Amino acid sequence: MPDHDALPASGDTPYADLTPDLVLDAIEAFGHRVDGRLLQLNSYENRVFQVGLDDGGMAVAKFYRAGRWTDDQILEEHAFAQELLDAEVPAVPPLPLALVPDRVPADAAAGPPGTVRLMGTPPTLGVLGAHRLALSPRRGGRSPELEDPEVLRWLGRFLARMHTVGARRPFAHRLTMGVAETGRAARDSLAHCPLLPPDQRPQWLAAADQALDLADEAFARVDGLRLRRLHGDCHPGNILWTPEGPHFVDLDDACMGPAVQDFWMLLSGEANERTRQLDALLDGYESVCEFDWRELKLIEPLRTLRLIHHSAWIARRWHDPAFPAAFPWFDSGVYWQQQADALRQQIDLMSRVDDTPSWLID
Repeated sequence: MPDHDALPASGDTPYADLTPDLVLDAIEAFGHRVDGRLLQLNSYENRVFQVGLDDGGMAVAKFYRAGRWTDDQILEEHAFAQELLDAEVPAVPPLPLALVPDRVPADAAAGPPGTVRLMGTPPTLGVLGAHRLALSPRRGGRSPELEDPEVLRWLGRFLARMHTVGARRPFAHRLTMGVAETGRAARDSLAHCPLLPPDQRPQWLAAADQALDLADEAFARVDGLRLRRLHGDCHPGNILWTPEGPHFVDLDDACMGPAVQDFWMLLSGEANERTRQLDALLDGYESVCEFDWRELKLIEPLRTLRLIHHSAWIARRWHDPAFPAAFPWFDSGVYWQQQADALRQQIDLMSRVDDTPSWLID
């Protein structure tokens, strides 16, 4: 997903002071009593915790990475989640917060005005010093069984309902999934990155530039492309399945984009498997709303944008100690050679006379 922040040196380790005590104190300062249970969940970008509440329930606290999103962008994410829920689309909006002055940690309470505040109507984003946080109810579930056509049809109906709500109005502050914001900005941030080895730089840049030009041409060929609010990072890990059906657990990357952005990451396997999966998804989707089939030509361009953006994302976060530990191969020549090879494969796929994905027509 798009990410154009340029963190100052002080933002290299934005969570260094986020101790368990501070996490629990922050939640209590914003009106939710805790019982001491705390479990950190997997998340590279933000810091996310499962928290036990005094009433015996569980909640999920998200501490947003400094500098990534503006306050307005975060509040748009929250409002979209609530709008989906109001339309009876399974979503998990954040809980309302209420400032409890006598529970604010002493050092924050003694800070300058604005050190502790609430934002949103109703308030859903809390600020405590350098940290911004939101609290959501915990929702359980398991991974969807994507080999089951009926599960895929259900997901297709679910996405159609989400996109119907998303088409009502545009985001005013969040980003747009496209070549300029998602691809070229990422390419430019990597062009002089010291983590891109000098002997790999020319071939990677040449492949990236050619791939982005082809992606631009592909978007231009879909005349009148309709953009809408959508999930933006719709992969199986962001979907939880329950007996009542699916729900998304993360709208952190919600953006404006073409509907097909929320489809292609759900497809996997050999060509015939991906075709079968897409058929089932679209069968469910079109039982609720119309799909512009020309958008299928954007699957490989969107995959290309994600390839380039992912590398730029790791590079931007390299000073966060979690990233070298998780991606130790990132600054190696082998990694960048593999990335250049992957982009050349995308170039081949996007250069065909009929740029519909080959696995749909072979």
